Amino acid sequence: MNAGAIELDDVSKFYGDVLGVNRVHLSIPTGVTSLVGPNGSGKTTLMNLITGLIRPTRGQVRVLGLSPAKHPDILRKIGYCTQFDAFPKGLTGYQFVYWFLRLHGFPRAEANALTRQALERTGMREAADRHVASYSKGMRQRVKLAQAIAHNPSVLVLDEPLNGLDPMARAETIALFREWAGEGRFVLVSSHILHEVDRISDQVILLSHGYVVAEGQIQGVRSEVKDHPIQVLVRCDQPGLLASRLFEQDHVVEARIHEDGKGLLIRTRDADRLYLLLNRVVLELGLEVESVAPADEDVNSVYQYLIGAEGGTA
Repeated sequence: MNAGAIELDDVSKFYGDVLGVNRVHLSIPTGVTSLVGPNGSGKTTLMNLITGLIRPTRGQVRVLGLSPAKHPDILRKIGYCTQFDAFPKGLTGYQFVYWFLRLHGFPRAEANALTRQALERTGMREAADRHVASYSKGMRQRVKLAQAIAHNPSVLVLDEPLNGLDPMARAETIALFREWAGEGRFVLVSSHILHEVDRISDQVILLSHGYVVAEGQIQGVRSEVKDHPIQVLVRCDQPGLLASRLFEQDHVVEARIHEDGKGLLIRTRDADRLYLLLNRVVLELGLEVESVAPADEDVNSVYQYLIGAEGGTA
């Protein structure tokens, strides 16, 4: 086990006869790691295992070299933000963060300083003395994030932290994730907003029905999908002429004019052969090419390939 990582070694969790996750092997490095999967895929179970809220039925979970179940002290290095609101009644934003620090054992002066710092970093300083009940959805998400980071944890586990946020709040929250990752923290994010997963993630973990079906950097994951043609978008001055030449190749599954009429969307079983062919054909035909780029090296495409369009969150 690596003391500088989050490790899951042959981990399974069953709730009676119901499968949570099964035979999970993962080593999660620092940076932003996104968990992606449809409803019931095991994302929340995985997060609860890492935070020590539940114990595995089989296998070992280690965070920074220690088991959360056997070494409760490691929980001081973990910050957890759930997707559900559960605020004690009558508290202000400041009190919500401060009193949980006090329950952790921090002395008054230190808890006060850490609370002020966390609220400042999450943009909640001006609303700190307002009751949480008066907060908007975005403000409630921010104060939960403030509580998660107030004790300066090395590991942040954030379950659907972007859910329900307006575009401005999402952009600011994503910037926080990148900032925390830049500080060398582990930032584990569960999200179903796939186009934003691309923006925030250093790596992704794709889950389906309790199993990890792929993990790593998204481009690497996509390159391992052998059963599905790769899509390439070529923007050029004569897409129809280019299509007529490409149709002759057995590895080209489809070639169709882009909806804007200024490009050609090509599906191929062999990207390397396609790129070599494009070089030759473009020179032969004298085409003016603006760009050649993969059209599906993103989380949404890989999600559809490996999991299917089931949607939802766990």
